[in-house]
Amino acid sequence: MPVEILSVQPEANAAFARAHDREALKSYYGFTVVWHEQRHDFSAVEDGTTLGVATIEIAASLATVKGVIVAPEARRRGIGRALLAQASDVANYYNCHKMTAEAPHGSAAQAFLEACGYHVEAVLPQHAFKLDMAVLRKFLL
Repeated sequence: MPVEILSVQPEANAAFARAHDREALKSYYGFTVVWHEQRHDFSAVEDGTTLGVATIEIAASLATVKGVIVAPEARRRGIGRALLAQASDVANYYNCHKMTAEAPHGSAAQAFLEACGYHVEAVLPQHAFKLDMAVLRKFLL
C-alpha cells in the first residue's frame, strides 16, 4: 500500500511531534538539544499611553526580533532603540548568543537595525512579498 500524504490541521500532528521531537532534533543538530521556546513582549508607555511595542522569540540560544512598532508621532525619540535594548537584556538573561531580525533590504527598517548595532548576515532574494530581505544579526554576551 503506498504512503498517502495528507493536508491536516496542526493539532493532528501534535502527538506525533511530541513523541519524536527530541530524537529528531538530536539527529538534525548532532547532539542532544533541550529546546525551550519563549516569547517576550515589551511595551513603551508614557502617561498611560502605549507609544511602542516589541516582540522577541527565544529558542536554541537565539533571540529573534519578531517586530518593533512605534507610533508615527513618537518616532525618532529613541523608543524603538530602548525596546530593542530591553529585548537584548532579556535575551542575555537567557544566555542567547545573538539576536536576529529581518527587514526589507535597503529599507529604513534595515537602517534602524544597523544603527542599533545589527549587521547584515545575508540577503534573501525575493523572500517576502517578492522583496529581497536582509537578515541582520547582533552578537550578544
